[in-house]
This record gives sequence, C-alpha cells and structure tokens, in this order.
Amino acid sequence: MNAGLILLSGGKSSRMGTNKALLPIEGKTNIERIFESLGEGFTDRILVTNSPEEYAPLLPEDVKIVSDVYPGLGPLSGIHAGLLATAAEYNVVVACDMPFVSRQLGQLLVQKSKGYQAVVPRFRGMRQPLFAVYHKSMTGDIERFLQGNDFRVNNLWGKVNTLWVEEDDLSTIPEIELAFYNMNYPEEYEKVKEWVE
Repeated sequence: MNAGLILLSGGKSSRMGTNKALLPIEGKTNIERIFESLGEGFTDRILVTNSPEEYAPLLPEDVKIVSDVYPGLGPLSGIHAGLLATAAEYNVVVACDMPFVSRQLGQLLVQKSKGYQAVVPRFRGMRQPLFAVYHKSMTGDIERFLQGNDFRVNNLWGKVNTLWVEEDDLSTIPEIELAFYNMNYPEEYEKVKEWVE
C-alpha cells in the first residue's frame, strides 16, 4: 500500500478506566491486533503515544513510536505528531480503540486519495475522521489550529480539500459496520469479547 499508517494511542481512556489499547482480545492486546489487521504493507508505520514505554515491547521493530508535540490536546494533536513523523504523502490514520479495523477500507481510502488532503468516510450519517486518510501537507494547517486553541478535528473540513466517502462506496467492504466500532466503556469491551468468542 503506497501510504503510511499512523495509529493514535494518546487518549486518557477515562471512560474505560484502563488503557483501551492494551486490553486483551483473543490473546493479544488491542494494539497488536490492530497492527496485524492492517498489515505490514505500509511505507511507514507510526504509533503516537505519550507513554512509549508501555508499547515498545509489544510492537514490531519497524514501528516508529512518537509523542505529541502538543500533549493533552486530543486526537488532532496525535494526527499532527504522526504527520510530522511520516515520510509518506498519504497516511491512513486509525484510533487505538477500534478492534475491527479493516485493511480493505484503508486500501479503498488510499485509492481515492489522489488530489485530496483528506479522505474521510461518512457512515450512517456520522463522519469517521479517526479512520481516514490525511495528506502530509495538512501538518501546517493542523498546527495552526492547535496553536489557535482549536482542537476539534471536525473543524478542519472547511479549511482543507476533503473527499467524503459515502455509504454506497463503503458497502463493498466486508463487515463495514464493525470497522468503525470503537470501545469507550467497559460494556463495549465486553461486547467485543462476546463477538470474537
């Protein structure tokens, strides 16, 4: 896949009560599961976290671990750090709380990305900016947002050239409804464990 991969694992997991990325699912941590599901065929693989010591023993050697330049400012700060660290023009950005990420979805978004700064799925009326493609050229735009105390990812779309990938296109992806499932609360984690049994 001619793109980088940026995995965001910088949240406080306050609603879950424990680090979501390290929750065990089918004998592996969620972070290991996500990297394996998305595959190795990226030009760069980057994990953004402010606690690198927790992750280093779990990840392949080719995964570069970086921290936020602007810590504590949410996913937009993580996207910024990942884009700074990648050499790839186009980058698949994924949150660490999505246990059913889809490699096919990543490929579809990259295929549609030429000429756009962001390629973002819209599924069941919801934007999905944390499973999307971002161009490295957005780094400066995002930095200006962060420096201006604007931390909302969804405020970017009026400022950058964005392609919305709608449900008609997404319907070709197997189990697309699970690809965007994220775990924020213990009961959502319990559902995941039931589904994979």
